[in-house]
Amino acid sequence: MPAPLCVITARGGSKRIPRKNIKGFCGKPILAYSIDAALESGLFDEVMVSTDDDEIAEVARALGASIPFMRSAASSDDFATTRDVLLEVLDAYEGLGRLYEGVCCLYPTAPFVTAAKLRAAQAAFVEGADTVLSVVRFSFPPQRALIQVGEGLSFWQPEHENTRSQDLDPLYHDAGQFYFCRTASLRESGSLLGPVTLGYEVPETEVQDIDNPIDWSLAEMKYERMVAKDGQAG
Repeated sequence: MPAPLCVITARGGSKRIPRKNIKGFCGKPILAYSIDAALESGLFDEVMVSTDDDEIAEVARALGASIPFMRSAASSDDFATTRDVLLEVLDAYEGLGRLYEGVCCLYPTAPFVTAAKLRAAQAAFVEGADTVLSVVRFSFPPQRALIQVGEGLSFWQPEHENTRSQDLDPLYHDAGQFYFCRTASLRESGSLLGPVTLGYEVPETEVQDIDNPIDWSLAEMKYERMVAKDGQAG
């Protein structure tokens, strides 16, 4: 497969953490970590940032990413999906005469992504998968979750009330860091997940949703631990 396009999705409308995508994180704008990992990986024909925000665009350019066009209002509201954004970008490039068989979506608040992780995930992608995404294992077995029933609690799956955790199949969720997608699958399936989807598992210590200031502090602590453990972030 020819080198894919890397799209970093960084709109300006963050409400819970104002200016989240360019807020300082362990010494530099959080967006820098995604751009640096993508450029260092050497995997991509181009590393571009899709944004509707002039300040984010200026920061992204200074960090080495390209901004060939701005994101439309239609794909910048609270209801636009990641797939909507990717298709808009791919269509715009096609209009410029540049067609991509594959695309990597990289989120702007993903400081745990490294060039090494991207290379490992891309290796699985080129083997024939339609999608490879970052995933993390649930730390507690969801099969033994409790749900509200009336005014009390009950096991969601009562048959597993006494099942040992080690006897339950591991379950995973999206780590919210990156997706490698085949363009044809993205267009035809109506989803980021194609017919053949593989997960690239990352440890829980290197995953953190960042939706509020507490999340932000936790992410910085986890990032500093990762750097201390590995000796480097890349």
